[in-house]
Amino acid sequence: MTPFPYAEEQRSLIDAAVVESGLSVGDVWLRYFSLSGDVDEYEVEAYLTGIMPLPPLECDLLALAVNELIDDLPPRKRAPFSDDLARARAESGDTTQQ
Repeated sequence: MTPFPYAEEQRSLIDAAVVESGLSVGDVWLRYFSLSGDVDEYEVEAYLTGIMPLPPLECDLLALAVNELIDDLPPRKRAPFSDDLARARAESGDTTQQ
C-alpha cells in the first residue's frame, strides 16, 4: 500500500492522543469498529505502533474513534486563579482570608 500524504504524521498524532489519554487499544478498536471500521484489533495495534499502514478512510475512522473517546473522558481538574478563589469565597459568604 502506498502511503498517502501525511500518513506517518497522522499515525504518530493518533498514537500520541491514545497514549496521552490513557486509552487502551481494545477500547479504541471497539469504538472504531462501532463506526464501521474494517480492520481487527491487532491491525489497529500494528498501525498505532507504526508496523502496518492503513488506508486513509480507516485512519480517519480511527481518529474519529479516538476523538470521541477523548470527548467522553471526564475533564481534568484545573488550577484556580486568585480571583476565582476570592469570588467563590464571596459567593459562599466566607470572608476569612487564608
